[in-house]
Amino acid sequence: MADRADVCVLLPTLNEAETIGDVVDGFRAEGFENVLVVDGDSEDDTRSIAEDHGARVMVQSGRGKGQAVREAVERIDAPHVLMADGDGTYRPADAEAMLEPLFEGRADHVIGNRFADMEQGAMTRLNAVGNRLINRLFALIHGRDLSDILSGYRAFTRSSFERFRLDADGFGIETELAVECVRQGIETEVVPIRYESRPGSSETNLSPFRDGGRIVLTLYTLAKTNNPVFYFGSVASVAGFAGVGTGLFVGYRYVAAGVSHDVLALLAVFLVLLSVQLLMFGVLSDILVSISREQTRRLEELSEQIQDLEESER
Repeated sequence: MADRADVCVLLPTLNEAETIGDVVDGFRAEGFENVLVVDGDSEDDTRSIAEDHGARVMVQSGRGKGQAVREAVERIDAPHVLMADGDGTYRPADAEAMLEPLFEGRADHVIGNRFADMEQGAMTRLNAVGNRLINRLFALIHGRDLSDILSGYRAFTRSSFERFRLDADGFGIETELAVECVRQGIETEVVPIRYESRPGSSETNLSPFRDGGRIVLTLYTLAKTNNPVFYFGSVASVAGFAGVGTGLFVGYRYVAAGVSHDVLALLAVFLVLLSVQLLMFGVLSDILVSISREQTRRLEELSEQIQDLEESER
């Protein structure tokens, strides 16, 4: 059975000198000797402090949390990865609960639910509302309620991570991870964790409106490969309503004033036809996605059968 020696603690950082030392000490006190800090070229003493407290440190070649995570996992040899932030908001004491589903084989990806036990003031009301809305949007689009898809406290097997197709460079990485878990059929478990306030003198790198907008855009963009009906259907709805609205205006003007708006009438017809075509394209795409998933499932089953056969012959 796996244990802490099979785990690499991954801490993406950017100007976290105030907290990174305590975070590294906390995980080492929990028995994790393999702690990797991937730094986004901090302008403070984050890297030297992390090294002084026993962590391995690498400087990412690009920018953004997403790029940092992808690059760091490529250099990790351990079969399990425990990812947290370096700002002191996640407790190392919750590591055991996070890793238990992996160790027991119940899941390949674990998400820490911050809303299960959140310290008062740990998240602003604006951020809390935004998180709730994004989680509901995710459940609507992808048909799975994962409670807290933006949580930065994750545990996953390196083999499952290698199956993901990740492109986000910034804070959209958590959203992509959640979407890929659903798309790839990765066994995912949500566990309650404690979410604490940042120390008073440390500053967050998150911009609620800028990063929130990017996360919503990422979530919507990824819908085209996981829920094409929603992706194309939403555009079709906008085009359809616009076309019907324009048509009603043209009809009203013709009946009430005898004015013929030929160009607007053509536009209305075009928008309605466009909406129908988009909806049909979404349905066809959804069928193709379903077929692809079924083929992938069968290939995975065949691969497992071949592996079992090879093991039995040894």
